[in-house]
Amino acid sequence: MLTYDEARERILDRVSPLGAERIPLDAAAGRSLAGEVRAPADLPPWDNSAMDGYAVRSSDCPGEAVLAIAGYQTAGGPGASAVHKGAAVRIMTGSPIPEGCDAVVPFEEAEERDGSVRIPAPVRPRQHIRFRGEDIRAGAQVIPEGTILRPPQISLLASFGRAMVPVYRKPRVAVLSTGDELVELGEPHGHGKIVNSNSHALAAAIAEAGGDPLLLGIARDEREDLRAKLSAGLAADVLVTSAGVSAGDRDLVRDVLSELGVENVFWKVLIKPGGPTAFGLAGTTPVFSLPGNPVSSLITFEVFVRPAVRKMTGSRHPVKPPVKAALGEPVTKKPGKTQFLRVMIESGKEGYLARTAGDQNTGILRTLVLADGIAVLPSERTTFPAGEMVDVLLLYRGG
Repeated sequence: MLTYDEARERILDRVSPLGAERIPLDAAAGRSLAGEVRAPADLPPWDNSAMDGYAVRSSDCPGEAVLAIAGYQTAGGPGASAVHKGAAVRIMTGSPIPEGCDAVVPFEEAEERDGSVRIPAPVRPRQHIRFRGEDIRAGAQVIPEGTILRPPQISLLASFGRAMVPVYRKPRVAVLSTGDELVELGEPHGHGKIVNSNSHALAAAIAEAGGDPLLLGIARDEREDLRAKLSAGLAADVLVTSAGVSAGDRDLVRDVLSELGVENVFWKVLIKPGGPTAFGLAGTTPVFSLPGNPVSSLITFEVFVRPAVRKMTGSRHPVKPPVKAALGEPVTKKPGKTQFLRVMIESGKEGYLARTAGDQNTGILRTLVLADGIAVLPSERTTFPAGEMVDVLLLYRGG
């Protein structure tokens, strides 16, 4: 069996970003940029005022000075005439600096009266001016390829007039739950039946990771139904199944996938929970077979499927970086497997503190509901004292 790191490496080595598409800028938040962006012009495009005040010649103000007000420069208004010795121009934030001026004096640092302004203190050259190109020079790379477009990047693209942007396509991720015991939402369920929660949970996780989920419903534990629904799922960019990958008599998913030509890359990983996880390829289509237990299904999605989906969306950093947190209490585990401990995170003066979210049995979903993160406990260790710093993968706080 593979280790946690080996399994994730094999997955990421076998997935690639999808093709690009052009979409409106207002729809691009959260998407990965396909291709770098270089500045088409200087930003700001001209010298402009950083304050509401008076544009002046600093040489006129070596100490206290009284200047005649020669004009009024508004943002977006017509340009003021050149300012000559002994004069000033009222100016608004963002307005171009009039010719001849090299400084701005804020309103609150001056006194206007009868068409003149008194400047009580010396004025430094260049004060309160934002100069052309001081933010970005024309031709400079401003957003690298693969950057997730967040509000600052959207603002920058809008500043350059980019109404349409190239982004990597979202992967269509098919989700199939398997098992005779499952019923869909809204269907009656009697003794021995359970609602198919995994499909809905995985669909939410896929959407949060940047994919488009496609729910295939439930496949029963018999070959023909599995074959039909798995075949449909293989038409998507990614196929994710839950349940049917252990070693029981009715765990048929891996066998049917093999019959459909899916290459098995690995089956079983040295992790807890989620050991029976499998990964394969149908050509270039990744196929993830996750355990049916809801806790195991979501945790294995988080550590294996999410990075793959993020890479397929073009993300430059598909693996969510862990944070360091001190354990709030001692923890013990058996050797041989990496354990994912569901923890609640507190933020304090000395950093993060991770407290167990409750019963770590994989049948206890409430512990995952309460958890803010997953502490990654290395396979070779068995005891972890309170206060030890461990890696924690934060849950549901972005990609």
